[in-house]
Amino acid sequence: MQSTKKNLWPYVTSFFFLSLLGASIYWWMYQNRVYPDHLIAQTVDDLACIFATIDATAGIAGFEHDHNHIDFLTVKSFLGSEVGPMNLIHPKKWAGPYLHDNPTFQEKLYQVVKAKDGYWVLPGQGVALTNGSVIGTDIIISPASDVAKLMQTGLLMANDKPLAQKIMIGGKSEICIKKKLQVFSPEVVIQASEY
Repeated sequence: MQSTKKNLWPYVTSFFFLSLLGASIYWWMYQNRVYPDHLIAQTVDDLACIFATIDATAGIAGFEHDHNHIDFLTVKSFLGSEVGPMNLIHPKKWAGPYLHDNPTFQEKLYQVVKAKDGYWVLPGQGVALTNGSVIGTDIIISPASDVAKLMQTGLLMANDKPLAQKIMIGGKSEICIKKKLQVFSPEVVIQASEY
């Protein structure tokens, strides 16, 4: 009887470790799908709030191009009314820098895109989303695009999180109101993560 128990012990131990390995692989695969979506959603929320803050203090007049890299929020001071591709109404009220580093995902800068329904913060051109779509290849945003409709169809949504946020120029940002964020100052700077 004892020899049977001794013979079962390696099988039970092997089963336990294989089960643990299987659970670990499943969890790793699940995290690799959810974490990037969460990171993109959080970053576009934070960037939209920064732009709402800039608009409330310095007034955003517009952006120079249809696709504008967000590589100018680290600027402390500048001359003229343009900082990067963004035109300001009251440039002397610029309170930057708003970030320590330029926000990237998959080594591509986030962008402000001009669409039919306003300016939007999106991941950069060439970013592969976990739903299989690639920004700029499968999801092409132009001045004639309706980004809100793309979000309703699910192309710019993942796990019920929006992967794009509208920049509210001349109004209050819904995201900032929901998050109850206070105005950013140079002392309260978000640290954008890179995936």
